[in-house]
Amino acid sequence: MIRANFPLFFLLLLGVGKRVCAFVGVVTSRTRHSPQTSFLSLLSQQAATVLELDNNYHGSFDLIDECAASGRPTSELYDAVRYIDKNALRLYPDESAKLQLWGRAHGSWKLTLATGGGRSTTFKPVPIFAFAMIDDMCFGNGVGLNSDTIFLSLLGPHYFNAKRRQMGIGIENVYLFSNEVTQYVPGFVAEGMNLGKTPDDFAGWKSRMPAFTMIGASDRSLIARGGSGGIAIWTKLEKDIRPTAYGMKNINNS
Repeated sequence: MIRANFPLFFLLLLGVGKRVCAFVGVVTSRTRHSPQTSFLSLLSQQAATVLELDNNYHGSFDLIDECAASGRPTSELYDAVRYIDKNALRLYPDESAKLQLWGRAHGSWKLTLATGGGRSTTFKPVPIFAFAMIDDMCFGNGVGLNSDTIFLSLLGPHYFNAKRRQMGIGIENVYLFSNEVTQYVPGFVAEGMNLGKTPDDFAGWKSRMPAFTMIGASDRSLIARGGSGGIAIWTKLEKDIRPTAYGMKNINNS
């Protein structure tokens, strides 16, 4: 049982988790999409055709998938990512195509490569085990030893703006070793990580909320840009991370 006077280890882990969240780029903007219609269905088919016929897209993702899985970047990796990013308007020409991208982004992912913030064009291996998870209701992320041992994990509702391909989270729960410890988080830490805040809580703030923009996703890898401009690449985990990170009870209640 976690006690109210939890150890410094918790704060240290929380600090690591906050850096991971900051890198990923938390944003809060409600999912906005119109009802599916036959017209959107037609556009979706056209968008799918664009992806299917673009050999450069497939070649780029073949390289990205390989680098993401191995955790080893190549000199051509940034150009491959850049191709997808630069051609996003053509690859995702309408709301339906962007929602398909969002659907491919669902799952459990391991962060393997990142450029860091700013305009860096060099991908570097991520030296810790950091995960991200997207399901129908929530976004979660955290750090651990491996996919079987998660130290710290955060969980909250996600917000996706299809038009901008931007996703964000509202952090509502904090876990240590799959045990919820939200009530023990010190006030100043909770405030710093925006614990429990919704998009409405940020209305009127002078600074804009950081954005997490989807660049691309396949059945093996996920690419996104954080609020600082850095690009991250995840590889898909073989198994669902949620039981380890949040406990089976949370899965059954999701």
